[in-house]
Amino acid sequence: MSLIAWLHRRFVFLRRIRVLAALLAEMLPSDAKILDVGCGDGLLARRIAERRPDVAISGIDVMLRPESHVVVAQFNGTTIPFEDDSFDVVMFIDVLHHTDDPEALLREARRVARRAVLLKDHTRDGVLAGPTLRFMDWFGNAPHGVVLPYNFWPEGRWREAFEHVGLIPTAWNSRLHIYPAPGSWFFDRSLHFIARLEFA
Repeated sequence: MSLIAWLHRRFVFLRRIRVLAALLAEMLPSDAKILDVGCGDGLLARRIAERRPDVAISGIDVMLRPESHVVVAQFNGTTIPFEDDSFDVVMFIDVLHHTDDPEALLREARRVARRAVLLKDHTRDGVLAGPTLRFMDWFGNAPHGVVLPYNFWPEGRWREAFEHVGLIPTAWNSRLHIYPAPGSWFFDRSLHFIARLEFA
């Protein structure tokens, strides 16, 4: 493991998993079938399932890992390989800013989900938001060979995309407290959000 990867896992990754699992678990409907798009090794999905044993979570990813914490299927990065209305909820957790066309994947999620889409991503708003997000993305993902297009949108652009694909934000949380102080002063701010999106 490289030094950068070790530092990220030690000081960021495990806390991030814990915080996001708690926040996302509260937003899932009862007895739901969940698809985690871009789930990585599935650790976040597993932690959510531990908090919510009533839900069933599986994942898809473009890069299959040798070992995974949940069942993960191959994904080509553009088309979700399931029929319409196959899941109650589709989740994107820090995935869409890695794509060239986030709106197209939101449209795919709208097709596959019966009830809602859960989205955790970033807003490029505020002083030095762009450079800060680029550093965070590089620090967390470059050691793993993840594609880094740095496609970070301001909040207004996200809301335009939601409207274009027929999704309405019914919950929006931009105070996630992913990082402990003093890191939170630089890397939390309002750079992160979780939204629950339902159908227009």
